[in-house]
Amino acid sequence: MTLRIYNTLARAVVPFVSRETAKISMYVCGMTVYDLCHLGHARSMLAFDVVQRWFKASGYAVNYVRNVTDIEDKIIKRAIENGETIQALTNRMIEALHEDADALGIERPTHEPRATDYVPQMLDLIKKLEANGVAYATNKDAQGNADVNFSVRKFPSYGKLSGKSLDELRAGERVAVAGVKQDPLDFVLWKSAKVSEPDEAKWQSPYGIGRPGWHIECSAMSCALLGEHFDIHGGGADLQFPHHENEIAQSEAALDGSHPMANYWMHNGFVNVDNEKMSKSLGNFFTIREVLKVYDAEVVRFFIIRTHYRSPLNYSDVHLDDAKGALKRLYTALDLVTATADVAIDWSNPYAARFKTAMDEDFGTPEAVAVLFDLAGEVNRTKSSELAGLLRSLGVVLGLLQQAPQAFLQKGSGGDAAEILIQIGLRADAKAQKNFSEADRIRQALLAKGIVLKDSPTGTTWEAAT
Repeated sequence: MTLRIYNTLARAVVPFVSRETAKISMYVCGMTVYDLCHLGHARSMLAFDVVQRWFKASGYAVNYVRNVTDIEDKIIKRAIENGETIQALTNRMIEALHEDADALGIERPTHEPRATDYVPQMLDLIKKLEANGVAYATNKDAQGNADVNFSVRKFPSYGKLSGKSLDELRAGERVAVAGVKQDPLDFVLWKSAKVSEPDEAKWQSPYGIGRPGWHIECSAMSCALLGEHFDIHGGGADLQFPHHENEIAQSEAALDGSHPMANYWMHNGFVNVDNEKMSKSLGNFFTIREVLKVYDAEVVRFFIIRTHYRSPLNYSDVHLDDAKGALKRLYTALDLVTATADVAIDWSNPYAARFKTAMDEDFGTPEAVAVLFDLAGEVNRTKSSELAGLLRSLGVVLGLLQQAPQAFLQKGSGGDAAEILIQIGLRADAKAQKNFSEADRIRQALLAKGIVLKDSPTGTTWEAAT
């Protein structure tokens, strides 16, 4: 089956064809690093982690760029509030981002550019746009510092990603402010410096002292690292408009419309809390590390992955508890096998073939996860080392089932492993002496502490009750 993906630009699931044989170039909008990442950020990072993992499993070499926005209004405001430098804040938040992403098993991108390292490239791009007649300087202050805006109406195909017409957008905008914008739809490429802002938020430019606008950052970084034309641009659904629409406009206007910026546009769905999008502005967010204090990182990963990346994801403890129980069933199947075989995936195997069909249809993780459960059922029935190995290998494609089964199953018990083993030994002695009441007392005492004993022909093992 040919790999197909939902292309937001086409508004349809379409066959995927890379620009270069067996090579993928992919740019994904990353975090604005003024605070800790929340579960919505985890959802986006995980969605594209799975995408790049599947491309690799399908034989592609992946050049994956995920940027960091390290200069922006919220960053400047937070640094001033904290009494620290912008760089100190952003370095600290990037380190925290890496800790959270690593905990969730998210592979590092090939490149992780910081916006502040690409200001010269942004200025070069602005210069091209000005030369092409689609950008203009305005709002010059007493020191000669000016804003530079993009003239939206001079890019005829503006709105092609979001499906919004210029007339529709114009109706919802305020009247242009004289000296600031020629048209209320125009967006900023370069911001003149404010006296109140710290020096580290200011760069010299042909337009005086200032700093880049948000949208121009990604156009400059993607072009610098992937070229003027690449395969996939991705990000959260909230970025589709205006951020990605503006990226297309400024990138393609700089090229005189000679070719598209990216061939495919992918957008992951929101994480919702009580039917509202999780966001810092609404104050209804949970940071990744808050959630990881309560749930194992692989449970959180499984909770996110088992919903299709484009679908809304409803956050609640009930849903996470359900994900924990479901993942536990997969690990229980692996735990039944004495020695799991080291299996290279044979994609002609019926289970592997079904898994591949699911993933080739717009990265269909819900159907792929269903295959894992069917395979786990067969492992439960046969105790086959080969099938257990295939289950683990397919799980690894999704970043799952990488722990030792016993280690996962025993997490969260709160018990002392050495003491539990002593109690299991005492229970075995009681059973050998036919003192079944004592054996049952030990079992019940451990159960009261959240420890479940599991007897088998090869001995007794234990796991956490929940």
